[in-house]
Amino acid sequence: MSRAARLLDLIQLFRRHKRPVSGQRLADELGVSLRTVYRDIDALKAQGAAIDGEAGVGFVLKPGFMLPPLMFSEEEIEALVLGSRWVAERTDTSLGQAARNALVKIAAVLPADLKAGLDDSTLLVAPGAPIAAGEAELPTIREAIRRQRKLAIDYADAVGQCSERTIWPIALAFFDRVRVIVAWCELRQDFRHFRADRIAGLRVEAETYPQRRAALMKAWQAKEGIPLRSKLDG
Repeated sequence: MSRAARLLDLIQLFRRHKRPVSGQRLADELGVSLRTVYRDIDALKAQGAAIDGEAGVGFVLKPGFMLPPLMFSEEEIEALVLGSRWVAERTDTSLGQAARNALVKIAAVLPADLKAGLDDSTLLVAPGAPIAAGEAELPTIREAIRRQRKLAIDYADAVGQCSERTIWPIALAFFDRVRVIVAWCELRQDFRHFRADRIAGLRVEAETYPQRRAALMKAWQAKEGIPLRSKLDG
């Protein structure tokens, strides 16, 4: 393992440990000597990492330190390429373009040998199902989730029967053929999952929903007992 890769692994180990961790434990997890760990900690400090602690007591990395993107491994670059290609093929135009833009920014700061991996990746994504007419509102839905705003929707069930709903959107799930909104439904007084392609009309309300999105997400996760795929509303 190269020193650069080892330093990256050491940073990742620190991030997994919220409390001080001994040098020996770091050495064991990395598969290197204790002396090597101490040298690597000194090297990270020289690069600006705020690492507190001392030998025999333990070390902890303060939040905020980031290694430059050139520290990506070859597999991490492949993961970035595959992820961006999936987003470009399986989501709406706006999110797909954002994925391409992010990859361009990463490529701009990579050294030549790693940058070549972006262009030469052999991991491909098959074309997804076309975005349905009702899914043109996906950017609006994502914005409502970020801003924790209520949505008023006209929703058609599996047999085409429409109902008016006011929902609190907390997440958006992307499946191969459908996109699903996870939300609290005021009509049902419970969590429901709405297929985006069944939304006939949508309006973002001025009112934010009364609970924090993070709290709603935890409540939804606690309730989940069967797969999301089989709990589509309607």
